[in-house]
Amino acid sequence: MVKLLPETIFTISLFGIELPITETVIVSWAVMAILIIASLILARKFKEVPAGSQALLETAVEFLNNFGKNQFGHWAKYLTPYIGTIFLFLLTANIIGVLSPVEIEAFGYTFHPLFTIRPPTTDIGVTAGFAVITILLLLVSGFAARGFKGWFKHLLHPIPIMLPFNLMEYAVRTASLALRLFGNILGGYVLMRMIEGLMPVAVPMIASLYFDFFDGAVQAVIFIFLSSLYFSEAVKTHE
Repeated sequence: MVKLLPETIFTISLFGIELPITETVIVSWAVMAILIIASLILARKFKEVPAGSQALLETAVEFLNNFGKNQFGHWAKYLTPYIGTIFLFLLTANIIGVLSPVEIEAFGYTFHPLFTIRPPTTDIGVTAGFAVITILLLLVSGFAARGFKGWFKHLLHPIPIMLPFNLMEYAVRTASLALRLFGNILGGYVLMRMIEGLMPVAVPMIASLYFDFFDGAVQAVIFIFLSSLYFSEAVKTHE
C-alpha cells in the first residue's frame, strides 16, 4: 500500500511541546547535507585556468548569472542567488528517490529494504513553504522596485475595480506554485511505488529514469521558470 502522508520517525520534546520529526524533515536534512558537501568538494582547490569539475561549475554559475541579468536587470544580484539555491534544492529533492532501495523477489526469497527515500516535495508543507517564500520575496522586490505608491498604483491597473482581483492573483500564484510541484512529484512517486509492486525488477529501473529523474528535473525547472517570470514582471520594467 502506498503511503500518501509522510511517516513520523521520532518525536522531540522541547519545552513541553512534542515536535514530530517526519521522513520529510530527515530527507530534507540529507538533501541539504548533499548540497553542502558537494559545494565544499567542488569549490576547493580552484585553479586560475579552470579544468574538469571547476570548468563545469564556472560554466553553470556563468549561465545562472547571465540568466539573472537578462531576467532581473540590476536586481539580479539580489534575486539570482535565491533562484539558484532553490533550483538546486528542488532538483536534488525531486530526484533523490532514485537512491531509494526497492523490494526484490528472486529465487523464492524476498528482500525487504530497511528504509525507503521519499522525496520531500511529496509533502505539501514543503512545496507550500517554498511558494510562500517566493511570493513574499516577490512582494518585497515589487515594493523595492516601485515604491509603495507605484506598487499600489499597479494594483489598480487597468481600472480601480481590478484591485481585489490583482490582490487575489498573489494567492493564486502561491497555490499554483505549491500545488503544481506537489501534485506532479506525488503522482510520480505513487506511480513508481505501484510499478515496483506489480512489475519485474527491470521495469521499475527503466520507469524510474522518467518518474524520478526526468520528471523531477522538469518540475524543478518549471518552478524556477514561473518564479523568474513573476520576479521579472515585478522589477525589470521598473528599474
